[in-house]
Amino acid sequence: MAKVLVIGSGGREHALAWKLARSADVSKVLVCPGNGGTSQLTAGKDAFAQKISNTVEAPCGDFKNLSEWCKSSDIDLVVVGPEVPLADGIADVLSANGVDCFGPSKKAALLEASKDFSKNFMVKHSIPTARFSSFTSSADAEKFIASAEYEPLVVKASGLAAGKGVIVCETRDEARNAAREILDDNKFGISGGVVVVEELLKGEEFSVLCFSDGKNIAVMPPTQDHKRAFDGDLGPNTGGMGAYGPCDQLDQNALDFIRRDVLQKAIDGASEDGHPFVGVLYAGVMMTVDGPKVLEFNCRFGDPECQVLMSLLDSDLYTIMKQCCHGGLVSGNVLWKTDVSATCVVLASGGYPGKYEKNKTICGIDACNQLAGVQVFEAGTAVVGEAKVTSGGRVLSVTSVAESLEKSVDVSMRGCSLISFEGMFHRRDIAKRGIAYNAPKPKLTYASCGVDIGQGDAFVQKISPLAAATSRPGCDASLGGFGAVFDLKAAGYSNPVLVSGTDGVGTKLLLAQEAKLFSTLGQDLVAMCVNDILTHNAEPLFFLDYFSCGRLDDATAAQILKGVSDACKACDCALAGGETAEMPGLYPSGEFDLAGFAVGAYDKGRHTPLPLTDSIIENDVVIGISSTGIHSNGYSLVRQVVKLSRLSLNSKCPFDDERTLVEALLTPTALYSRPILSVIRNNEGVKAAAHITGGGLPGNLSRVLPVHLRAVLDAEKWDMHPVFGWIAKTGNVSPVEMYRTFNCGLGLCLVVDRENHVKVLEECNKDLQGTGLEAYLVGRIEPMNVNTSDKVVVRNFKPVLEKSWTPISTNGCSNGIIPNINAAEKPKVAVLISGTGTNLQALIDHEKSGKANYVIALVLSNKNSAAGLDKAKAAGIPTVVVVSKKACSREEYDQQVHRTLLENGIQLVCLAGFMRLLSGWFTRTWQGRVLNIHPSLLPSFRGMDAHRQVLDAGVKVTGCTVHFVTEKMDDGAIISQTAVNVEDDDDVESLSERVKGYEHKTYPAALDLVAKRKVGLDSSCNRVIRQ
Repeated sequence: MAKVLVIGSGGREHALAWKLARSADVSKVLVCPGNGGTSQLTAGKDAFAQKISNTVEAPCGDFKNLSEWCKSSDIDLVVVGPEVPLADGIADVLSANGVDCFGPSKKAALLEASKDFSKNFMVKHSIPTARFSSFTSSADAEKFIASAEYEPLVVKASGLAAGKGVIVCETRDEARNAAREILDDNKFGISGGVVVVEELLKGEEFSVLCFSDGKNIAVMPPTQDHKRAFDGDLGPNTGGMGAYGPCDQLDQNALDFIRRDVLQKAIDGASEDGHPFVGVLYAGVMMTVDGPKVLEFNCRFGDPECQVLMSLLDSDLYTIMKQCCHGGLVSGNVLWKTDVSATCVVLASGGYPGKYEKNKTICGIDACNQLAGVQVFEAGTAVVGEAKVTSGGRVLSVTSVAESLEKSVDVSMRGCSLISFEGMFHRRDIAKRGIAYNAPKPKLTYASCGVDIGQGDAFVQKISPLAAATSRPGCDASLGGFGAVFDLKAAGYSNPVLVSGTDGVGTKLLLAQEAKLFSTLGQDLVAMCVNDILTHNAEPLFFLDYFSCGRLDDATAAQILKGVSDACKACDCALAGGETAEMPGLYPSGEFDLAGFAVGAYDKGRHTPLPLTDSIIENDVVIGISSTGIHSNGYSLVRQVVKLSRLSLNSKCPFDDERTLVEALLTPTALYSRPILSVIRNNEGVKAAAHITGGGLPGNLSRVLPVHLRAVLDAEKWDMHPVFGWIAKTGNVSPVEMYRTFNCGLGLCLVVDRENHVKVLEECNKDLQGTGLEAYLVGRIEPMNVNTSDKVVVRNFKPVLEKSWTPISTNGCSNGIIPNINAAEKPKVAVLISGTGTNLQALIDHEKSGKANYVIALVLSNKNSAAGLDKAKAAGIPTVVVVSKKACSREEYDQQVHRTLLENGIQLVCLAGFMRLLSGWFTRTWQGRVLNIHPSLLPSFRGMDAHRQVLDAGVKVTGCTVHFVTEKMDDGAIISQTAVNVEDDDDVESLSERVKGYEHKTYPAALDLVAKRKVGLDSSCNRVIRQ
């Protein structure tokens, strides 16, 4: 019968002793120094436990003397629990003196003892791990960190540091500081003589261990440790707060990879390098998107993984360990319990892993051990008299085995509830990931994944009449088949040439999606395609649409397809088919994209193909056909202009009295095919047609011109739509940028010979009657100018652009243009007051400090007697009084104020005790430009007497709020708030004075943010956005 010595004092060593004692070949298990659980005073509860006892006689710190002691004490096997003795060479000394030691040699233990060695070992033997570099100089480490290809970074002390030598750094600065602390400040002593800097691997971490005899391995079931102190993986790192296994998250392919490409490669590599690894090799593995990668190797059992593994082992541990020592390990003989799971929950002392108190009496261990399937492994315990007391941070490991992981967790938790000691705590979410993984999975369907085939089929049936309405000779426009069929002969073509065009709607979609207005998009899609076809003198024959979305919304899609159908009918084009694709994950909810594809034809011999570039000559003329507005290009710029305008999409349009802004901006692209195609085909003088899309006039008209000629246009010859003047003025967009981006009023241009241009112009205008469009003689063809490479020149463009839009007038009062805020200049601010102006003084003081981002250019009051006017005059600020006349309406008064503000170049307005409600007209006109401060934390306690409301409500915190002003009182989007405590003895006066002090700091700071354009309103004008 054998005697075994286990070296160590933790729960791991108790578990090893517990399992060794169950061997029929073992008569005695001595544990040095052991703990309360391995003490003979408490261990003898059954025949197996009676084999276990502690010993203090073994000189474990002196390996040579330990060898002699083992031989004299008839020790057959030494099992080393912790890593430090192994790193110090205990196995080498014992083995050299004829004592079997289960544990690797000093050189083999470098896999754990030196992270630098371990990482280079992995690279050498092609074991997957994180990218890294090692350093002995902080300067070299910092240089590497500054240019590393990966971030975040992990900085590790290379040597043993009791599990504390790993620092995860989110930024490069943190990594540099960590390297300096380890190398220069000796944070980990000699363990930090070398640092390893590596990439942070992301994924789920597992512990996969194996027995090894130096050649063969027997892999253990995968387990998962829980390092953080508290539930939810919160709190500081610990030695381990619990574990469970097996982990079903690792499938057989992953386990085979880890066995073959991690563990076996490591054992083979150690042997090849001349230091065979005998004992337990522990691989901390991260399951990344690129497969398993090794975080670290350990040269011993993990704690608490060991408690789980010993509970699952169904073979004789002593036999396995002896086979490892003598090179006879057979993997197939190492058996594990099947169809069960094990869970270990660590009970810790209050304060762990920081400072904690000891000698707290422990109750309930025996009662816990009586639960079926439960074994309490002790760690930080000691026996004092007849009592068991705490002596460490991790005190007990309540470990259970049950037929399922969920039941195993339940049993362990039940066991924990039976144990108590002062300050005890434990995690309650051990194995949460494993339970979630094993939970019954819902049966997946295509619909549950976001794609509803039935809904899609029903939608096709719903829109089929829309397609059928576009039938024409050659195509019956029926949906639901495979592809589309078109009979060219039935359409009247004997010798056809096909012409195709494809396009989308671009970021105009974003405006439509934000406003939830989709009815015009269908025409945009069709027009962009068929107008391109028209430029080849081709008749559009059929159209296909592509609608892609995250989730199909029938109402939205139906609006768009109705627009497509109507546009197809308008240009005699069949809607022959399309695709509606749900792609959840690719598109967020509520978002979609559109694309269209049109096919047209001309008959060779009957129709002249365009463009006839080679026939274009000097003095040919350019006829321009008006656009309906922006059409479908340039909306990335338009959306920024909307933001600068500070208008909401639903504001009254500044360049169109009849519509809202968004309705005007979504005006659909003009369809030119039906009216212009007949003109082209009936007149031989038409030499080219250019569809004016992205790139504006220069980018499109130049496509049809010969190399040696250019087009010279005169902007005074056509009516420029006011939207272009609004864009230019509101967005401060240069004239060159305008005509290189937008159509600027001409959606289509024809190049016509001089002899026929009058007839062509007349026919164009005749066929355009009723469309709202008009044809103009806009320019002519000239030789290229040797001094410029411009293929298209637009004369008089700037003055015409400027005159195309002037601010709309309301009762004689201009309501735009409010000067834009230029980032390079401090905006001019007007402060509106009615009384003493204490907040006015705060704004003035901040400006005088030189730190303000604004200039107070005007103080306006509705009262001649306002004391704040004197404060303004003392500061040298211009003042004006606008007194309300009895017959004057609120809006009429506000128009006087508005006019005064514009005359003084005001860009922002601050209300500081201005005792008038501003009209809706004024707040809409100055949307996003007017600020107010209210003495409460809005939206609570709106209106007058806010302090009285606060006191009556009995709340303990109030404050002040700076917000944008809307027509509703105290209802605008919030810019900034400051909280103020309400004292028990406060009255209205004392509370008002305290809040006012905070107002004087909050208001200038909030005005600075707006003035610097660090905050503003979103396009809905309901929410503050921060730049």
